[in-house]
Amino acid sequence: IAYPIDQYPCRTRQAASMMLMIMNNLDPAVAQFPQELVTYGGNGQVFSNWAQFRLVMHYLSEMTEEQTLVMYSGHPMGLFPSLPSSPRAIITNGMVIPNYSSRDQYEKMFALGVSMYGQMTAGSYCYIGPQGIVHGTMLTVLNAGRRYLGSGDLRGRVFVTSGLGGMSGAQAKAAVISGCIGVIAEVDEAPLRKRHEQGWLMEVTSSMEQCIKRIREARRSKTPLSLGYHGNIVDLWERLVLEFERTGELLVDLGSDQTSLHNPYNGGYYPVQLSFRQANQLMSTDPDRFRSIVQESLRRQITAINKLSDAGMFFWDYGNAFLLEAQRAGADVKKVGGGATEFRYPSYVQHIMGDIFSLGFGPFRWVCTSGDPQDLAVTDNIAATVLEEISASVSDRIKQQYSDNIRWIREAGKHKMVVGSQARILYSDQKGRVCIALAINQAIADGRVSAPVVISRDHHDVSGTDSPFRETSNVYDGSAFCADMAVQNFVGDAFRGATWVALHNGGGVGWGEVMNGGFGLLLDGSEEAAKRARLMLNWDVSNGVARRCWSGNSNAYETIQRTMEGDRQLRVTMPFPVQDEHVLDRALQG
Repeated sequence: IAYPIDQYPCRTRQAASMMLMIMNNLDPAVAQFPQELVTYGGNGQVFSNWAQFRLVMHYLSEMTEEQTLVMYSGHPMGLFPSLPSSPRAIITNGMVIPNYSSRDQYEKMFALGVSMYGQMTAGSYCYIGPQGIVHGTMLTVLNAGRRYLGSGDLRGRVFVTSGLGGMSGAQAKAAVISGCIGVIAEVDEAPLRKRHEQGWLMEVTSSMEQCIKRIREARRSKTPLSLGYHGNIVDLWERLVLEFERTGELLVDLGSDQTSLHNPYNGGYYPVQLSFRQANQLMSTDPDRFRSIVQESLRRQITAINKLSDAGMFFWDYGNAFLLEAQRAGADVKKVGGGATEFRYPSYVQHIMGDIFSLGFGPFRWVCTSGDPQDLAVTDNIAATVLEEISASVSDRIKQQYSDNIRWIREAGKHKMVVGSQARILYSDQKGRVCIALAINQAIADGRVSAPVVISRDHHDVSGTDSPFRETSNVYDGSAFCADMAVQNFVGDAFRGATWVALHNGGGVGWGEVMNGGFGLLLDGSEEAAKRARLMLNWDVSNGVARRCWSGNSNAYETIQRTMEGDRQLRVTMPFPVQDEHVLDRALQG
């Protein structure tokens, strides 16, 4: 577990803050397979082996403020001379030459120990447990209701999905906070039991009859419920189709999937034809047969989803490569006339979170290094107060986002979401992030917060990630497969004051499919920390809003214009809409 910051044997608090965050990533209450250094996602690792962990902790204990720890895919290259203003660690994971960034090559490189899959916040030491995704999941479900069902009131509405692991485990809690009935299928009893013991999952059943009965009861009484079905999601989808065909009653309003399909053939997805034990056996004894069974299961899953969708259910892809792998398996997910990143169903970024990112909102986080819940309560109150002040003078569109987040932060303590260190997540825009960071830094200086605070964010954000099937799936100017934004984000954060920065291949939707960058910044109450926070956080959001603006996104256009009005040093190249569609034809004709 992570100790309070003053208990680490370090020469600099910056190094101690990294030790704390590494320890938190590997806390058994937080990590999925801590013994294997896997934090979440089935294979998202902090390091490749325990020798690397020990060596990194040794280097951090000796580091001065004129050294930087250099990390090559889990391997500590060592401490190198640098400036006090430089990051204390530069982390890269999975940086592979593009032509060799395939899944098969990853297996070989990982076996050789030369490369590593750091997911997003596992290999950048910024994971805070499933709370990190609860808030984003809550916002997604709420906004899905607004978009697809025409209402933010989800009482009596049923959301069916799958997965209760490190990231997907958040779905149960988010469904209840949103007010709906969340039914989550999970084949592995261990995470199911873990979420139930944590109080994140209200009920568990392995009986399909009981599951259907509870859905009907909760719908009638409009009672918020999180129900874990211990079984395969494909069976559940097919039973819901059967109920509809038998009775004409559609028992599901919203649907998605959060199995780890970035890793479909190594335990990320369990096919319906096999038991959990049989699947684990077959994936190692006959991987080719296992692959074909997985693909057959995906085709069955899509067939059932398509029938329910035709009947009126709204389904979205949760950015877990579900539709991408279903397409590769030959399932009917094609969108007629769709682009390279479009399928029959939208990704949640295309329809829901993309607009939020384009307004500059994303998953800002902080960790109280004292380990004291009182410090977290103080920072929660600071954040809520800051957002309420800003919210008084913003447009209605942005006010809705502020109001969702104020509601979240005011109630966050009641929902007992802290696992491991005293941490909080809050979606905020550029102005909100900067103001919250500066207010927390001032509270540390005043002694209202007893110890430094580490701020970071999920990589799944406005600027951090280039991912054509998730974070940048609503970028339609042809640049969805370019990774300049994530790389520029990592470099820009480094020289603007981040305590550490990370750049990864593969986080979220799998190796070779995405590039993402993250950071950690220590607030210690000093003027220097305030200066770093102001510079770095402004860039960390504006970078992505500017890119989204240039791609033709109107939300981003308005957001970056407002940001430029507030900062004379910011000058962004703005796009001009084409007034006459035939101008190019005439130009080409001379």
